[in-house]
Amino acid sequence: MSDIDAVRLNFSPESLTLLNAILSIVMFSIALDLRLSDFRNLVRAPKALLTGMVSQFLVLPALTFVMLSLTNPQPSIALGLILVAACPGGNISNFITHRAGGNAALSVSMTGIATVTAILLTPFNVAFWGNLYTPTRTLLRETTLDPVSIAITVFFMLILPLILGIVLNTRKPALAERIRKPLQTLSMVIFIGFIALALAANWSFFLSYVSAVAALVVLHNGLALSGGYLTATAMNLSDFDRRAVTIETGIQNSGLGLVLIFAFFGGLGGMAVAAAFWGIWHAISGLALASVWSRSEARR
Repeated sequence: MSDIDAVRLNFSPESLTLLNAILSIVMFSIALDLRLSDFRNLVRAPKALLTGMVSQFLVLPALTFVMLSLTNPQPSIALGLILVAACPGGNISNFITHRAGGNAALSVSMTGIATVTAILLTPFNVAFWGNLYTPTRTLLRETTLDPVSIAITVFFMLILPLILGIVLNTRKPALAERIRKPLQTLSMVIFIGFIALALAANWSFFLSYVSAVAALVVLHNGLALSGGYLTATAMNLSDFDRRAVTIETGIQNSGLGLVLIFAFFGGLGGMAVAAAFWGIWHAISGLALASVWSRSEARR
């Protein structure tokens, strides 16, 4: 599997632009569930939110570093897992939290706050942990990783749609209510369809190398969910909030990861396969966990 570090997947600039647009629509649809008052309420009672941010941007990257140090995968795969761990919570975390009987309002707010802070923390975590882990240090040095360019990408793809969605929901709540569910459903269907087409275009690569990343992704996702649960437990959060923090930590925005991989790492094979398989597996594990948790009501 050593040649996976040299593989470059087929992904055109036009496809990257389309993926950016799709993720922007997904983020806009999620923001239609948010109001400025949601953020003010969290400022007044920030414990659960701060716990989620620590779990998301500190605990998960640190656990990733420990896992990589013990398993020593190919450098491009390792860098892909570091990048996924540095991304904010995934777009389906809110839906899964609701299915799990957790605090969906907290989950949506965490997605929003994590998206805003990702403009700084995602490039920082990639650079910090990628350079700290020796096998990926060389890959980073061979890559033009411009934090400003990453921040601009995150802003236009995630933060601007977030702001526009909140503004629409605040000023035109009736309109936001009418379009919220159809837009969320449509955007997710389009996103899943796009990923399926991208995988089909690189199916031979995916089949050749997925075995090298599958076990690592499953382990990594398990650590993410466990890290979120244990962090929330250590902070003595209610079961209602703990479910939200757990899922938000275990469901990563792998779509953003793919955009950054193709935009800044030239579609590096190990990174792209790891992020793509993450996008499949975290939905499976998240829905399975939600199915278990939904059988009992969360204590508040």
